[in-house]
Amino acid sequence: MTHPNPTHPDNNPHTSSHEPKNSTLRLVAWETTRNCNLNCAHCRASATMGPYSGELDTRSSLRLLDQIAQIGEPIVILTGGEPLLRPDIFEIASYGTQKGLRMVMAPNGTLVTDENAKQMAGAGIQRISVSLDGATKERHDSFRGVDGAFEGAMGGIRSAKNAGIEFQVNTTISKLNYDQIPQILELAENLGAVALHIFLLVPTGRGKYIIDQEISAEEYETTLNWFYDQRNKTDLQLKATCAPHYYRILRQRAKEDGQTVTFKTHGLDAVTRGCLGGTGFCFVSHTGIVQPCGFLDLNCGDVTRQSFADIWKTSEIFTSLRNFKNLKGKCGICEYKAVCGGCRARAYEATGDYLAEEPLCNYQPATLAGD
Repeated sequence: MTHPNPTHPDNNPHTSSHEPKNSTLRLVAWETTRNCNLNCAHCRASATMGPYSGELDTRSSLRLLDQIAQIGEPIVILTGGEPLLRPDIFEIASYGTQKGLRMVMAPNGTLVTDENAKQMAGAGIQRISVSLDGATKERHDSFRGVDGAFEGAMGGIRSAKNAGIEFQVNTTISKLNYDQIPQILELAENLGAVALHIFLLVPTGRGKYIIDQEISAEEYETTLNWFYDQRNKTDLQLKATCAPHYYRILRQRAKEDGQTVTFKTHGLDAVTRGCLGGTGFCFVSHTGIVQPCGFLDLNCGDVTRQSFADIWKTSEIFTSLRNFKNLKGKCGICEYKAVCGGCRARAYEATGDYLAEEPLCNYQPATLAGD
């Protein structure tokens, strides 16, 4: 991780400016298909083998990449469902690479073979992410809903490594695997992963039906503090996603330790801010609907009817999210709102208001604590 200027507005929790200087597009997650060969307990899309109607065809897909490239050179995550079930996925990946976009893929690993891993490399896929939601096959297969999913993921990782493609491990944390997070980190190290990205369960899609498996605010805080403690104990790049509190904890713990807050602001493991929905990140559905993130089901525009660039620049929802003064409740008065922001999807699922306070946060802002 690099050491940025701690006085920069994005890095100083006490800055008076709570509105970003710009809305640089860093990441686009594109649900290339909703078809999937697994049946994961937490799936945002409730994806199955389909078929699903209205998915962007090849021509529309390449046009979308043209429009994304007009804005900049963000990382484009080809996700699903299972992206390898889309027959033109390597044509899409190659085209994005030719346009100067940083193309990565999020398969579940079970369909990755030596042959298609070579195709990934040839198409310019810079990294794949493989989800491991348990350190053992019993735990992972239970979470994924398919016997053999763990061994399939292990085989996919081997094929990716043989093809020279780096991989990261993604883990969605819930009560189903909360006790195995240290073992999952160790497994990622032993497998040769370059990064571990943890995700806190957001109760959308099938995740709504396991909401009782969501960890508590106290367990959330404990997990993120543990994650902070691993930074100097592992060579893995560590990133917390759908866990914006981590960016508050980074500052609190660094201050306690007498250290400068460390950030990596570029690359595939960029650590910039908590909730990036609508500010540096967006999600494109399989039918072309643009959302702040895959968990926040709000229609910000349709790429089959208007340009991606116009949606990114002018969407009323995106514009609202980019002004942190719009946040409500304790998020609105929190001194860390410019670097955390709370999970907008969890707020929306809990209250119906995407600007409401994060429901899974036990931090008391200084204003409240002083009352």
